[in-house]
Amino acid sequence: MRVLMTGATGLIGKEIGKRLIEKGHTVTALVRNTDEARKNLPFPARLVAWKAGDEIPREALKEVEGVINLAGESIAGGRWTPERKKRILNSRVETTRALVEACGGVKVFVSGSATGLYGDRGDEILDETSTKGEGFLADVVEKWEAELQPLVKPRVAIIRTSVVFAKHGGALEKLLPLFERGVAGKLGDGQQWMSWIHLDDIARLFIFALENENAKGPLNGSAPEPVRNERFTKELARALGKSTFLPVPEVALKLALGEMSTSVLDSQRVLPKKAEELGFKFDYPEVVSALTEIARPYRDNHHEMFSEQWLPLKPEELFPFYCDEKNLERLTPPFLKFNVVGKSTDEIQTGTLIDYKLSLHGLPFGWRTEIRDWEPNKRFVDTQLKGPYSRWYHEHDFIPLGGGTLIRDRVSYKLPLGALGDTLAGWKVTGDVKKIFDYRREVIDQKFGRPS
Repeated sequence: MRVLMTGATGLIGKEIGKRLIEKGHTVTALVRNTDEARKNLPFPARLVAWKAGDEIPREALKEVEGVINLAGESIAGGRWTPERKKRILNSRVETTRALVEACGGVKVFVSGSATGLYGDRGDEILDETSTKGEGFLADVVEKWEAELQPLVKPRVAIIRTSVVFAKHGGALEKLLPLFERGVAGKLGDGQQWMSWIHLDDIARLFIFALENENAKGPLNGSAPEPVRNERFTKELARALGKSTFLPVPEVALKLALGEMSTSVLDSQRVLPKKAEELGFKFDYPEVVSALTEIARPYRDNHHEMFSEQWLPLKPEELFPFYCDEKNLERLTPPFLKFNVVGKSTDEIQTGTLIDYKLSLHGLPFGWRTEIRDWEPNKRFVDTQLKGPYSRWYHEHDFIPLGGGTLIRDRVSYKLPLGALGDTLAGWKVTGDVKKIFDYRREVIDQKFGRPS
């Protein structure tokens, strides 16, 4: 099926796109900037430039049979000023309206929505038949979903997404560093119910709704086990091997966030009744299993950097570039003054030692790497034996996908001095590592990703 997507470069969109390609579908993505999208999408797609409010280009509609609509400005991007509230609403309503007008003849239309529709409901158990609640988010969702009413021909499914748990990005992105430092606690009295879903499950649910002929109307994108905020706080701390800190008083949240504080203080006990009746199976139905999987890379003061980039070449066409250690110099930003001193074998293989020199903020360092798990055209691992980190373990995977290759980098690193090192320099190192891999992405895109 040819699927038209909005929001493809977002957290959920990237996961959905990869899974669509794995299942044999093809994707057209409406994006603001095609060059940036090409570098950042971890799957192949026909990219069409489009700005919300404009008419959707005809070329985007070619051969489209299904739509997945994920567009919408983040509700967590800052205080809800009148201008921001207007953008939050319009980014959802205007995009959905344009898609409905242009795509009324497709077979299936799957639209994102939110459990914010239900408002603050205390201990009440909520399912897809529950009524609308009160508040800004409830009003936004009501108007958002109302834009789908003109659709007659397509089968329409609406995924009301709850809080998404993910290792990188999403609701936990700003919470994890606080929990790692042991300075996070429950919000307010902690008795409000949290409805949540693992990133893998929400991506699978969207595709389930796309492919399942019986998936119609609203489906709650929430795990079967909503939890009170107090329990969530304890389970996340336990998964990280940390202790919880003092609670954040409700009044402090309201002062800091204004009206946006309702997004973390409102109580919503949402169940995915309809999805389960249709036969959808959650990989992470319980909060302990979800948080354990997400927190694993961050235990014991470890950090993880994760990057994916799709390229239109096969693994065997890309891997030789990585067989030359000198190319690592090309992939490293100039501010590190990185150069290769030598290696222990003529050809890189399992056990090869490679020595480098580099500079971090003006301080010179020597770095010795050992190559492990060298599997040509598939993967390799390099790990620091000597250098500025207590641990550096970098996995490189070359995964065939959609006629090209998904390059996946996963780095686990740990700073010297443990928690003290994190407190003194963790924020700076995280920024530096991100810069390194942003630069690497740009170089690889220029060499392999641009159309010839």
